[in-house]
Amino acid sequence: MVSPCGADANPGPLKRTRSDPTQRVTSRGEEKYTCNFSFSTRSCSKKTSMPDADRRDMQEKQLLNHTSHEAQRLLPGRSNHAGNLSQSEKKLQEAICVLLVELCERFTFFGIVCNMILFCTVKLGYRNYQAAIVNMCFVGTSMLTPVLAAWLAECLVGRIKLVCICMFLHFLGTALLPVVAFPFEDIYIDRRHILHTLTKREQKIVFYFALLTASLGIGGIRAIVCPLSAYNLEDCGPKDLLSFFNWFYWLVNLNSAVVFVSISYIQQSVARNLGFLIPFVSMLMAMITIHMVRGEMIYKPKTGSSLMTTFGVITSALKTCCVRYRYFSGGMTNWLDHAKENYGGQYSETQVESTKLLARLFPFFAFQILYRTCIMQIPSGYYLQTMNSNLHFSGFVLPVAAMNVISIVPLLILVPILECINSYLFSSKDTGHSTTIYIVVGQLSAALSVMVAGFSEIHRKHFPQVEQTLSEEVLLVSSMPCFHLAPQYILLGVAEALVTPSCSLLSFRLVPERIRGISMHFLTLFNGAGCFMGAFIVQTAHAGTQGNWFPHKLHEGKLERFFFFLASLTIVNTLGFWTIAHRNQNR
Repeated sequence: MVSPCGADANPGPLKRTRSDPTQRVTSRGEEKYTCNFSFSTRSCSKKTSMPDADRRDMQEKQLLNHTSHEAQRLLPGRSNHAGNLSQSEKKLQEAICVLLVELCERFTFFGIVCNMILFCTVKLGYRNYQAAIVNMCFVGTSMLTPVLAAWLAECLVGRIKLVCICMFLHFLGTALLPVVAFPFEDIYIDRRHILHTLTKREQKIVFYFALLTASLGIGGIRAIVCPLSAYNLEDCGPKDLLSFFNWFYWLVNLNSAVVFVSISYIQQSVARNLGFLIPFVSMLMAMITIHMVRGEMIYKPKTGSSLMTTFGVITSALKTCCVRYRYFSGGMTNWLDHAKENYGGQYSETQVESTKLLARLFPFFAFQILYRTCIMQIPSGYYLQTMNSNLHFSGFVLPVAAMNVISIVPLLILVPILECINSYLFSSKDTGHSTTIYIVVGQLSAALSVMVAGFSEIHRKHFPQVEQTLSEEVLLVSSMPCFHLAPQYILLGVAEALVTPSCSLLSFRLVPERIRGISMHFLTLFNGAGCFMGAFIVQTAHAGTQGNWFPHKLHEGKLERFFFFLASLTIVNTLGFWTIAHRNQNR
């Protein structure tokens, strides 16, 4: 046999014997040596003539590498466990921070709303109906701005930049509110000269500008930093979703209860003009919370259908219907099909079908408008009733907004009870039917609450009038204790406990995952429309009855007629919702 290292070595395949030392290396070494054997005899001779010491070093290194690979293969859980632990800690930190921002934002929101009517009537000299309209418009604007912020983040500005802008706007708005509320007439350079004063007109301008900037900031925070989509609800079933919404709104209302008790007392009794500083401090807490996680808190929605796509599909379908009204295709089952590319539109079939599923919820959303108008009676009509009732209790003057806690207590109590009912009485497949029942019962409870408010108003007028001091202003009010108004607050609290989580569940569950965020945006739009509808009804009732149905002095008007009218509208609205829901379930 010719040696492979001889001068006449054949460059073809070689037959090596067992005594060849290169057979002891690993597979990677064999591949390397075989490749070298196929080249020139010079390179082969260099490899085979490797000293024994070098060969032993190489074998030891390969043995160590092989041992380390085997150890990693046999113990994979150590590195994976550390990675999973850090990942879970990160998700937990993000969830806690999002929840803290949510609570801080709601703290500032309720802090502005809770005594706005008292501030407008006493400080700015507004009439009752004007103060109620301002309050409802602010709440409605704060509900609509998240939709605007979502559109700006998607199309124009970008999420990170928009969050910074909204944080600044909210900071500016909450900082300007104390400028309006602060008693400039009480600040002196010395005993003779006043430092500076704001006229009523200037105060109103600053007040409206502060409310506008604060509402814009609220919209950006709600839409980008802490939307419901940030809680990773994609894999949750109907029961889990309902449980999440129940406890989520439970936490929100617990936060609002703390606000209504603490801030309302500070604004009204202890230092009413410093009360608006509390939203400012709370906003600083939210900014610190966002800074804790920096960019990781900013929720990034999944790519897919967007709000502008939905509006584009509807607009394209309407335009095509108007242009081709005389040439409708008989094969179309839905007018939105005109937006498809197959029928001359600009959108894909997936986008149009998603919009069709969303459009089926529009009647359901529309029936929430009047319900939201009833809920808005708490910071408007009910607030005026409470303000004109006897607030003294055992020598202590109760804050007007503290009565709102009575409407929150039923929700805090009912949520655990509803959780038990959902667990034992309703199956996972029956959740849709149970949520419909919850909404109907809740809307009936809201109608009954407004009706009870009308009877309470009649009852309140039978009591003699007494003087009562609110925010250093002496007012003539009824001597009826304010606790006589508790039933109407309790009924509205029951309505909120039943309706709000159920509406969120239906709008989240009845659409595909890719458009759930858009569905929640539309629910928010219709809720905001309910606030503006309430302002419109108040304005219309005041103008149509020359101030009799929404008077400035309640004992001289007929506020109960306004409540009875709203209750009748709500009952009709509830019957309409029940009809639509029953028809859809039978399909």
